[in-house]
Amino acid sequence: MDAAPEKQDPSLTEFLTYLGTERNASGHTLDNYRRDIVQFAGLTLKRDAAVQEVDWNDVSVHDGRAFVVALQNDGLSKTSIIRKMSAMRSFYRYLLREGKADNNPFSGLVSPKKQKLLPKYMTVSEVSRLLDAPRAYWKNANARELTKSDAHAELSAVRDSAILEVIYSGGLRISEATGLNLGSVDRIGGVMLIRGKGKKERICALGSPAEKALRQYLALRKNWTSDSRRESALFINQDGGRMTPRSFQRNFKLYLEEAGLPADMTPHKLRHSFATHLLDAGADLRSVQELLGHANLSTTQIYTHISAERLKAVYRKAHPRA
Repeated sequence: MDAAPEKQDPSLTEFLTYLGTERNASGHTLDNYRRDIVQFAGLTLKRDAAVQEVDWNDVSVHDGRAFVVALQNDGLSKTSIIRKMSAMRSFYRYLLREGKADNNPFSGLVSPKKQKLLPKYMTVSEVSRLLDAPRAYWKNANARELTKSDAHAELSAVRDSAILEVIYSGGLRISEATGLNLGSVDRIGGVMLIRGKGKKERICALGSPAEKALRQYLALRKNWTSDSRRESALFINQDGGRMTPRSFQRNFKLYLEEAGLPADMTPHKLRHSFATHLLDAGADLRSVQELLGHANLSTTQIYTHISAERLKAVYRKAHPRA
């Protein structure tokens, strides 16, 4: 999260500090909370909490409802509105506990019902095409021209193949994959130590194709950096620094085109595919929950609906009396 402006509302500053230090909230989460709370103060109190103090007691449940209506009129999705209401509820719970507010105007508000969308995933054959795409793409002369160097093209091909294999092998988020250190991976044991959301650690599997891709990448990595400390970045860019999620996502779009896959696919769809394919093959839900690092089983259960929908589609297509 960016440093708070010196004149930012003190209650907001204290709340964000509390989230970061005591709740281990990520910088991304803190930025979202700050943005939502500042937006609420601007719309309802006509005060810019980013640069001035706000009287948070001067808010009623009617203001809370008006905030929701304003967001709906602006065309925000239900998911975004629910997130903003959650941010405001959490903020007022904090204010109440600290004696900075007399009531929580959001506690009685009913959130819009979130539309349950099944997460998109790739078939096994689509995943295979995607995993082959980095090497195929960087063999192309036009692609190599983008890097101005065959060596850079080779690094991109081998490294990005390894990243994709690791994501699919362990069901990782892209930030978890790029956040891996050399010491995070036990190639002999076939496991990875992942630091996920809320800085929670979990063990993920490293399948043999992923281990092979990593072995090939690590042999090439030595040509770009001599930093082999356990805490050093596993996946590096052409300057020897840590590969960022954003940089990989740019390349990912190229690989989707190379593989002939929809442009709206994301690296996170590989994580969805990982869970769906495991359940399709008979894995139990609790094991998949642990592998994904979900705190609640209900979050993992969405993938059982995907498998059920797929089976029903097969049934409708194949059964003579469906």
